Amino acid sequence: MSRKNSAWFVILSVLFFCPVICQAQDLLTQGLAAQQAGKHDQAVELFQKYLTPDQDSVAARRYLAASLAALGRKEAALATLNQGLQKHPRDTALLLAKGKLLAEMERRQEALETFNRILSVDGEHCDALKERGDCLAQEGRYEDALADFNRAAALNPADPWTFHQRGMVQFCLGHYQQAVDDFSTAIRLRNDIPLFYFARGQIYLRHLNDRDKGVADFKQGCKLGHPLCCQELQSLGVAGDK
Repeated sequence: MSRKNSAWFVILSVLFFCPVICQAQDLLTQGLAAQQAGKHDQAVELFQKYLTPDQDSVAARRYLAASLAALGRKEAALATLNQGLQKHPRDTALLLAKGKLLAEMERRQEALETFNRILSVDGEHCDALKERGDCLAQEGRYEDALADFNRAAALNPADPWTFHQRGMVQFCLGHYQQAVDDFSTAIRLRNDIPLFYFARGQIYLRHLNDRDKGVADFKQGCKLGHPLCCQELQSLGVAGDK
């Protein structure tokens, strides 16, 4: 092929393929915008148009599955993730989405197997450790759950939710002071999440017999908008801070 013909080939290729690629990208962008706006029916339609036999995307499959699940179509969401895993069996993002969905469907043994697959690929995958720990706790396997949260906390000590979840497991084991310590760490890392104050306040009030600290936590949680903190203050006959 001559240099002149080669140049024309490049130009024609750009003219032909660019509109196709740009149109596909527009579908994905529009689907994400619809998803973020809570318009999941519209998002599903756009993601499905994007995912043609010639156009596959791990991210798009995860987005599609999330919108299907939000619509209550969890079996369809699971099928979407499984289709992606047929082509990408070791993709940890797809596996994590599948495991979380299975846990939501209360198919916890399958969820645990899925999280185990992730950790066999990446033994330091913090999200997989946290999700497996939560699943184990739901199964009443608190010691095993604690081990996973200990690993996750060591790997990512800046994540407040890891400490909150570990605190909940410590509470279930009857380790009330350790639970308070974990909730306190979560609050130190993120002092604007009212749930953390509610959890710690409950332990102070009902298990460590420290009413003043419990009330202080409920006041802060109520101030941040947690309705259960406000209800606790009302039941205790204490006015919340405005």
